[in-house]
Amino acid sequence: MKKIYSSILCILALAFASCEKLDFVPSDQLSEETFWQTEAHARQASMGLYNALRQPWCFGMEFTFDMCSDLADGSSPWSDVSRGTAFASNSTGVQNHWQNLYELVHRCNTVIRKVPSMPISQATITAVVGEARFLRALAYFRLLTAWGGVPYYDESVDINQQFASLSAPRCDTEELRGLILADLDAAVEALPVKWGSEDSGRATKGAALALRGKVHLFAADWQRAAADLEEVVYGHNNSFGYSLHPDYNDLFRLYNGRTSPEMIFSIQSIDGNVAGYALDIVSYFGNKSTLRLIASNRIVPSVTLADMYENADGSPFSWDDLFPGFNAGDPDFRRGLLSVAINQESTEITSLLDCDTTKVMDAYRLRDPRLNLNIITPYSRYLGSDAASNPMEKQFVLADASKGGAPMEAAAFIRNSEGWNSYFWRKWIPTGNLDGYWGEYTRTPYEFPLIRLGDVILMLAEAYNELGAVDKAVAELNKVRARAGMPELNSGAPWLAVSSQEEMRLRIRRERAFELCGEGQRYWDLRRWGLLKESVNDARDIFGNLMYTRSYQPRHELWPIPLVELDRNPNLVQNPGW
Repeated sequence: MKKIYSSILCILALAFASCEKLDFVPSDQLSEETFWQTEAHARQASMGLYNALRQPWCFGMEFTFDMCSDLADGSSPWSDVSRGTAFASNSTGVQNHWQNLYELVHRCNTVIRKVPSMPISQATITAVVGEARFLRALAYFRLLTAWGGVPYYDESVDINQQFASLSAPRCDTEELRGLILADLDAAVEALPVKWGSEDSGRATKGAALALRGKVHLFAADWQRAAADLEEVVYGHNNSFGYSLHPDYNDLFRLYNGRTSPEMIFSIQSIDGNVAGYALDIVSYFGNKSTLRLIASNRIVPSVTLADMYENADGSPFSWDDLFPGFNAGDPDFRRGLLSVAINQESTEITSLLDCDTTKVMDAYRLRDPRLNLNIITPYSRYLGSDAASNPMEKQFVLADASKGGAPMEAAAFIRNSEGWNSYFWRKWIPTGNLDGYWGEYTRTPYEFPLIRLGDVILMLAEAYNELGAVDKAVAELNKVRARAGMPELNSGAPWLAVSSQEEMRLRIRRERAFELCGEGQRYWDLRRWGLLKESVNDARDIFGNLMYTRSYQPRHELWPIPLVELDRNPNLVQNPGW
């Protein structure tokens, strides 16, 4: 998408934002009659779809959904959903997501309606309409997952003419799923296996197959899910060329033209400074030492996530193995084991107090390598930068302020802007200034996956397992573990043994957390597994102190339809309990 973003056209009539000018007609004279004419117009129209896709309230903040799950805690942007306080009348995020998803739907409908009658090659028509049907399916799949059945508008609806009269009732969930699958069936047939390098990032046949497999998986249609996902992984009929990126950490640091065969469909970025396109990840996942942020670490990894990671030999981790009585200990007891004193200037550790920092560091570094690649853990270091983007190494310490000073980002230690004693994200966070490529904190220049092979492999393992093929599920999951540097299941040690479908089911659910944290998948996983209720616990810090409370009610299984949408459409019926 690095290439395609640079081609998006500024067309006021179509609301397709971009930076490209046309040299054959003044941009202020574009109209329905002058635009839908050439191959370039068709391409530019399709680019407008990707621009809508990457908007923050569409799919551009996908990573933030982890704060709605047990893997992360946070204050923004989903605090009401996360804490169970959202209402139909007051949830800005819920309303914005609904409206931005429908914006993508209506843009897709315009392309599907207009492009087939353009005087251009059939090959271009087929591909561009295929992209639009893929993206429309993606938008409706999220609407289905979040709200259940919703109003369905296809290409026969012209939003420019009918905006004030859109009043379709809600579809039945199965009807909507069928419409989504019909779009994906068409996209699979229409889209190419690969695009040329100048079109990197556009939807492909593999992306459509992977999404169709995911739709089947969410519907517990395991046989069809396995068929689609298996084709993506093995390419029985297509030479996709997908493979796991050899370095887990490097996979989330692709910038300035670097690509990976693991990325199946992703939002890519151009430039980390003051021009181009890049997602704003750092504003939510960064810390006060990431470009000396004014506002930061609004979303942090949870204690639940950190404690889930296995020991390096694959055995379960327990704090009691290192510090007897830790798990049952109160916050003061834990603070005494984990905290040091620093000076008032926040430049050095003045006393270890009762903390064995080597032992504390071993509690994290002798674990699954993904733990320390995803999370900045106590007493580890992070290469941040000052306000002028000069690289500066900082350390994360748990400082007992009653025995000395408190961390300050201007000096040697990382400060938590929420005042929590929580972990920080390392995943997605740039180190230093990326040799000058990165200097604007709202532009994180990394490619962000919406669908990647590691996720598809784990979905395929789940489908196999639910079909009773436990051995095949183990083989798939072991691919992901091997890339991470973890021992494979059923490889000798008793704690690695898996012999039943239920044991494997638990393994898959945990492995998805280890592998996909920080990518926004967990919340939707918990809901489809029926585990949202049991996952809702109060947010607590590393010592066990309460950060904030969460609540669960049965109505939380579906989001409320925004009140403004109910006012606009008299045929809408609210979800139960709202």
